[in-house]
Amino acid sequence: MHQDSTAPPCQPPPEVPLSEAAAEDLVHGICFKTGPPRLVGAELEWLVVDAERPWIPLDADRLTAAHDAAGALPLRSRFTVEPGGQLELSSAPARSLTACVDGLQADLTAVRGALGAQGLALRGLGRDPRRPYRRLLDSPRYRAMESYFDRTGPAGRAMMCASASVQVCVDAGLEEPGPLGHGRRWRLAHLLGAVLVAAFANSPAHEGPYAGWRCARQGIWSDIDARRALAPPLDAEPRDAWTRHALDTEVMCVRSCGPSWQAPDGLTFRDWLRTGGPRPPTRADLDYHLTTLFPPVRPRGHLELRMIDAQPGEDGWLVPVAVTHALFDDPEAAETAYRVVKALADAYGGRRAPRNRLWRTAARAGLADPDLRAAAVACFAAAAEALPRLRASTHVSDTVGAFAERYVLRGRCPADDQDQRQPAGKETRP
Repeated sequence: MHQDSTAPPCQPPPEVPLSEAAAEDLVHGICFKTGPPRLVGAELEWLVVDAERPWIPLDADRLTAAHDAAGALPLRSRFTVEPGGQLELSSAPARSLTACVDGLQADLTAVRGALGAQGLALRGLGRDPRRPYRRLLDSPRYRAMESYFDRTGPAGRAMMCASASVQVCVDAGLEEPGPLGHGRRWRLAHLLGAVLVAAFANSPAHEGPYAGWRCARQGIWSDIDARRALAPPLDAEPRDAWTRHALDTEVMCVRSCGPSWQAPDGLTFRDWLRTGGPRPPTRADLDYHLTTLFPPVRPRGHLELRMIDAQPGEDGWLVPVAVTHALFDDPEAAETAYRVVKALADAYGGRRAPRNRLWRTAARAGLADPDLRAAAVACFAAAAEALPRLRASTHVSDTVGAFAERYVLRGRCPADDQDQRQPAGKETRP
């Protein structure tokens, strides 16, 4: 959610208005760029907290100073700030897991050092328990986003200002069928996604609408509006399904030279194409609209898996990155993972993720659910066998193994540790 551009110039070069057919062709053509899987990437979101008193909210000046210090570093990753002040590092596409992990680890070490000098720290937690939720960034995009989400309730502000994740990016896959084919990988992402939600759940809630959930962050995302955070229908052809989904989702903002980017209530991008109002849409408007869609798996040429909570500890983040990469890009592990998660398809049913029974069970129960636990055990075992084939370092393999021993094999997730540290009802003091 870090794409935050400035307003377009007041006298931009003229653009030809986009037709509905052209828009469909564009989305259809760019959503899956097929070929042999070669690249992996990750985007890490963190809460910024006081190192000694992590439960206290930080004022805007202190957060801004932290962002300035981190942004001044010579990082290899892209550094951005989320609306509530969460810090994000996005790796460059890497040709190996080792290159991806090493680059992020080096940047995180530098960022932690800069923040530590100010008495601050990074905290990996899927949902910030501190209140109130406050939007730090003031830009036309985020003003329009906040106004849009306020129409449907408080979940939108919580998503913007209080959520953090580990996002893993893998290539779309081959055009032809098979374990590395893009159709198989698309389906795998949505079935395996529930297992990843359960295994890495790290946003427990003790009160409110998600009380008792292991992954309250998923509840927040599923409630932001009627369509924006949903997956397309799983059994439809992926390109066609995503194209329809993208064009039939409401427009969040219409960029302009002025301070207000608010869009008319209820206007889908397809409506905009057909009516031409409030002004004719262009290719740039379509590109921007696609950045405002937040499904659990977003096709951006590659596949962006967005369902994993931010993880605790200095190295917790590398476990979902390594496991996901192994289960997608090692052919043997991919075949095993697909065979395992196919058994979960009945629970997925006809409803779209994350609102179907499988995903909601994962968010509520984590690995306490026996079917998800069995799937996670098998998938982690397949990933552990694949990591040496992918030339993962001993440190990565050992960290994945330690996570499996501590959580997966015991039917636990990181949220269970949070429960032990935080008495029920103490939402503001983790």
